[in-house]
Amino acid sequence: MRSILDRYAPAPAFDEFAGDDGRPRSYYEALAATLDGISSADFRHRVTTVNHVLLQRGVTFTVYADARGTERILPFDLIPRIVPASDWGCISRGVAQRVLALNAFLSDVYGEQRALRDGIVPRELVYSCPNFEREAIGVRPPRDTYIHVSGIDLVRDANGTFLVLEDNVRTPSGISYVLENRDVLKHAFPRLFEGYDPLPVDDYPRRLRDALLASAPPQVTDPVIALLTPGIYNSAYFEHTLLARRMGVELVEGSDLFVRDNTVYTKTTRGPQRIDVLYRRVDDSFIDPLYFRADSGLGVPGLFDAYRAGNVTLANAVGTGVADDKAIYMYVPAMIRYYLSEEPVLDNVPTFDCSKDAQRQHVIANLESLVVKRTSASGGYGMLIGPMSTAQQRAEFADAISAEPREFIAQPVITLSAHPTVVEDGLAPRHIDLRPFALLAGDKVDVPPAALTRVALVEGSLVVNSSQGGGSKDTWVLAD
Repeated sequence: MRSILDRYAPAPAFDEFAGDDGRPRSYYEALAATLDGISSADFRHRVTTVNHVLLQRGVTFTVYADARGTERILPFDLIPRIVPASDWGCISRGVAQRVLALNAFLSDVYGEQRALRDGIVPRELVYSCPNFEREAIGVRPPRDTYIHVSGIDLVRDANGTFLVLEDNVRTPSGISYVLENRDVLKHAFPRLFEGYDPLPVDDYPRRLRDALLASAPPQVTDPVIALLTPGIYNSAYFEHTLLARRMGVELVEGSDLFVRDNTVYTKTTRGPQRIDVLYRRVDDSFIDPLYFRADSGLGVPGLFDAYRAGNVTLANAVGTGVADDKAIYMYVPAMIRYYLSEEPVLDNVPTFDCSKDAQRQHVIANLESLVVKRTSASGGYGMLIGPMSTAQQRAEFADAISAEPREFIAQPVITLSAHPTVVEDGLAPRHIDLRPFALLAGDKVDVPPAALTRVALVEGSLVVNSSQGGGSKDTWVLAD
């Protein structure tokens, strides 16, 4: 019977699996040998089985833009993405460096604002950012840690160079897929692991817990952690329950908490239990109706007072969203040089700032060759991919950019690297990205080898987001 590998043709982009000669790269050779002995029919059957198991486990997400409001699984592709130790070393160093610089920027922008005064980051971009929280000015979080958990999105260009596409430092999600993908693949298809011993991912919850404990208010000797969720209707609720369970901490909603004397408590059958660290998966706007949205039923009245008094750690800190604004993104390399006196390990994708006249004019004149992103959007929404757009779409974006320049950035089209992915008649290259997660406690950054590879399942598509039909792969980080 025909092997799953038969007729695989490497992509014209950088192919993660095969070199320029079409042969598997050295670290893929053992996997290629295994795949060569598996039929396409057998593999498709295993794909169906694995996705059924994920659905049974409740590994789902909700697409809010879908009027049907249905829960979906994130399609899991069984061909793992392999990252050799040399690549991972560069990735982990670059991600750690970036997180330290972004944390320093947040401490500065809500403190002395030296970078704004020195022109490193334009003041008007910061003040016009919808996620810049003026209530947080002058408030120092415990241990000066703002970004306890982050997810930095990387892509690989046609030369095989890793570039940072986006920073996610508010409430980055996706680690549940990393944990579940590995567990399901090991149990459903152990044969794929022949010749490999990838670094483990199942210790991520412990490492997250350690980072949160280390970020507790200094005066607390035996800190208690809770995970604050918006509730069962949130798209990432499965992840919230999984992390709380594996960390061994309480999963709470806003109605489970109250504040007394600037101290946060959760209600229990044994009476009030003090909470010292709140890993929140609720956005700033909803955390405290006394300071932010008065109509929020997700938050806790008085929570911001407890935070301001230094009696509770909020992970991530209030106001971190200004650091992952797409218009601020282009200044992160300058932040690295300014705060750390280092050269960036990972470069940005070249970016045009539409709030600047000359760059805006260039963007509008070249829409057919650029990717345009709305700075306030996420999940693959609010984008124009120039080469795949219509004249009408380009005209609409030109009008929108002219009307609200601050709302848009533009970048050249980066042909993302590609990876073998299961399709109807075998394997075919599909474009992928990579989201490593970083944990910050004080000045120590931990980058666990638990990274999410997202894959654009539609042929030719460069959009990997789950809300746009993307899927995921298990990511194997190899030891030295």
